[in-house]
Formats: sequence, structure tokens, C-alpha cells
Amino acid sequence: MKKILIINGHPNDESFNFGIAESYQKGAIASGAQVETITIANLNFNPNLKFGYQKRTDLEPDLLESWEKIKRADHLVWIHPVWWGGLPAITKGFIDRLFLPGMAFQYRENSVWWDKLLKGKTAHIITTLDQPSWYYRFFFGSPSVNQLKKSTLEFCGVKPVKVSYIGIVKGSNDEQRKKWLDKVYNLGFKNK
Repeated sequence: MKKILIINGHPNDESFNFGIAESYQKGAIASGAQVETITIANLNFNPNLKFGYQKRTDLEPDLLESWEKIKRADHLVWIHPVWWGGLPAITKGFIDRLFLPGMAFQYRENSVWWDKLLKGKTAHIITTLDQPSWYYRFFFGSPSVNQLKKSTLEFCGVKPVKVSYIGIVKGSNDEQRKKWLDKVYNLGFKNK
């Protein structure tokens, strides 16, 4: 049985991202997968990595529980909007505080290389946009996707990392949103 973790990075529980997370979860459960969730906005933690890597800040209980969920998962599903080309601040803070040396990766002594401590896991990024996905990819270079996919997940050994763009969300009607939710349900059912 595949173990899937859905990580919702939208801070507003009335957002379409919550509908997306719910549709993916329903599809995954219908397929027989074991599903856990993290709603970053509901966690109690300081998103500021105050000392960088110079001094370790103790992880709050919600972050410790989140890390256990990440370790248990075979497949990570990240759901977030694109804001100013990037991730919401709370999502970036979650990554900063949790994907740490010794946990997600480990620098090698006297080397520019590192060990990838999350090998064996796969991921799917589902991101919402208020612009056409082709515009975001070709004119801006998909900065939020590059940051999460290449600079975080693949850096830590998670591979492959698939990406689905949903948008233009702003101004979309109920019929279009239902099509997107059906698409996400199918992704969940196929455990992609």
C-alpha cells in the first residue's frame, strides 16, 4: 500500500487549494492508498530560521510530527498557490525550519558535496496560478517550481518530482473548477 502525504501550503482554508487537496485525498483513498495530510497554516511554529544553520532552533511539536509524516511517506504531494512568482511565506518558512542538515540532507566534511537523505521518495507539485501556465513557465521560468522541485526536493533526494499547473484560477467558473478537481481526483487515484 502506497503511503501518500498531502502538504497544503495555502494559508487560507477557504481557498481553492483546499478543494484541490480534498479531491486528491479522495482519489488516493479510493485507490487504496494510505493518506496523511499536513495543513501548514494550521501548524504552530515560528517560520523564521533565525540563526540559519549556525545554531539549531528546537523544533516545535507540530514540526516534529510533520517530519515523522514526511519520513513515513513514499510520495509527497505539495499543493500551493504561486504568489509573486514564489511560494507563500508560511510554506517557505515550513521548508526552512524542517528541511535541515542531518534530517533532509547532510553536507560532507571538507567537500562541496552532500548526501541526499530523502532518497526513495517521489513527489508531485500541484500549483495554482492567476496567469496562463505557459506564461509562468516561459516568461518567468517557473521560480516557485524550480525552488521547490530542484532546490529543495531533488536536492534532498526526492525523485522524480512531477508538476501540474492549475489556472487561471482568478475568474474561473464552477464548471472549470470541477474539471480541475476531477483531474486532481484522478491524479490521486493513480497515486501520481
